[in-house]
Amino acid sequence: MKELPALSGNQLEIMDSVWRRSEATLGDVWTDLSVERSVAKNTIQTVLTRLVEKGWLRTRTEGKTYHYSATRPRETTLSDVVQKLVNTAFKGSTEGLMMALLEGRGLTKEEADRIRDLIEKAEGEQK
Repeated sequence: MKELPALSGNQLEIMDSVWRRSEATLGDVWTDLSVERSVAKNTIQTVLTRLVEKGWLRTRTEGKTYHYSATRPRETTLSDVVQKLVNTAFKGSTEGLMMALLEGRGLTKEEADRIRDLIEKAEGEQK
């Protein structure tokens, strides 16, 4: 798979809407985003078009309606984004990322329990 250009915050927000739905129309994405804030449909249309041009989305048409779907899975994309962040901002230190997260916002008990489970699983896989 070729590397795609980085996603901006707005692009990632639109991608998240498409990932959650598997396939989305302009109206679907607008509905999802307008729950959080006021956003114009033409702005979303422009970003969707750019995401297609950059290779993040593909389209199919049904009548006059465009249906957008992601070319990359959400998990793979977010893993790549986090890995780039760790490598650039934390010089490859996963511990540095975790400390910044913990110091910045803290954890609920449930989040801490899930993280402990993930750490135990990762340690088990390394043996």
